[in-house]
Amino acid sequence: MNNKGVLKKLTLSILFIATLFLEGCGLFGGGAGDGGNLVGVAGREGWYMSTPYGMRAVPAGTFHMGQADEDVAHSQINFNRQVTIGGFYMDETEITNNEYRQFIQRMMEDSASTLGRDYIMTEIYPDTTVWMKDFTNHMGDPMQEYYYMHPAFDDYPVVGVNWEAAKVFSQWRTDYLNSYRESLGEFPMPAFRLPSEAEWEYAARGGRDMAKYPWGNPYIRNAKGCMLANFKPGRGNYYDDGAAYTSEIMSYFPNDFGLYDMSGNVAEWCEDAFNPASVPLVWDLNPTFFDESEPRKVIRGGSWKDIAFYLETGTRAFEHKDSTRAYIGFRCAMTYLGRSSGTEF
Repeated sequence: MNNKGVLKKLTLSILFIATLFLEGCGLFGGGAGDGGNLVGVAGREGWYMSTPYGMRAVPAGTFHMGQADEDVAHSQINFNRQVTIGGFYMDETEITNNEYRQFIQRMMEDSASTLGRDYIMTEIYPDTTVWMKDFTNHMGDPMQEYYYMHPAFDDYPVVGVNWEAAKVFSQWRTDYLNSYRESLGEFPMPAFRLPSEAEWEYAARGGRDMAKYPWGNPYIRNAKGCMLANFKPGRGNYYDDGAAYTSEIMSYFPNDFGLYDMSGNVAEWCEDAFNPASVPLVWDLNPTFFDESEPRKVIRGGSWKDIAFYLETGTRAFEHKDSTRAYIGFRCAMTYLGRSSGTEF
C-alpha cells in the first residue's frame, strides 16, 4: 500500500474517533440518555414560585382603572379604562422603620467601602428632618428625633425616603434574597420592585371593580362609626381615626387581597413617571408609563395628613423623585412567573 492509501486510512480513523467523541458529548445525539429526542436541557427541574415572606399573592385579572366617583378636582387625568394586570405579589404592609433599618445596617456593613458612608447617609438614609421641613410652625422635634430611631416606632411605615432610595432598597432586597437562595442551590426569585400605578390600583381595590375605597363603597366609617383608615377626617381634625400622625401597620382592616393601609397612613411611590395624559398613551395590558426625563413620579393612596379624596383608589397624585416627605413611604411588588395554579390565593 502506498503512502496515499495509508494517509487516507489514517484520516478515516481520526474522523471515526472524533465522531464517537462528539456523540459521547451529546452533540450528535444518543449520548445524553435522551434517545436522540428533543427533550430540553436537564438540571432545570424543580422550580416552584413560592410566596415571598411578608407578601400577598395578587391574582391576574381585568378591571376598570380610573376614577370610581366624581372628579371633584375636575382634573380629567384619570378617565376609566379597562385594563388587564398579570399576577404578582405585593407587600401586605408598607415597609416599616425596622425593615428599612435592616437595609441601612447591611449597606453600612457591606457597601460603605465602595459606595461611601456619605452616599448612604445623604442619599438612602431616611431624611428625619421632614417632620420639621414639611409643616410650617409645627412642633416636629419629637418626631424628628424619635420616629426612625426609637423602638416605639419600629412597626410604623418608614418615611423621608425618596423614589430613588426606594429603588435602591428594592435592588438590595432582591440581591439579599437571591444570595441566600444561591447558597442553597435554588433558582433565583424575580426582582423586588416598585409596583406600577396600574398594579397598585388593581391591588388596592382587592378584586372589587370600580370600588371607591379598598374596603368598598362609599363610606369611610363602618357600621359602628369606626374610621377605616388613617387620614384627616376634617378641618384641623387628625385624631378621629385614632392616630395623630402615622399609625402602626395593620391597625386597620385589610382589603380582600389581604393588603393593609392601601388607603391612608402614608402615600406610596409607584414605578410610573407622572403624566396627566398617560392614560390613553399606555397599553391596556400591564400599563406602565416610563419616562426617565420626567422628574415627577406617581404616588398613590393618600396619607395621614390628607383628606378622604386622596384615599380614593382612583385618585392620582405625584411628587418629585428626589423629594422626601413625612407622608410618603412605599411597598414592594414582585412579578409572578408562569401561570398560577390558584392555590396561592
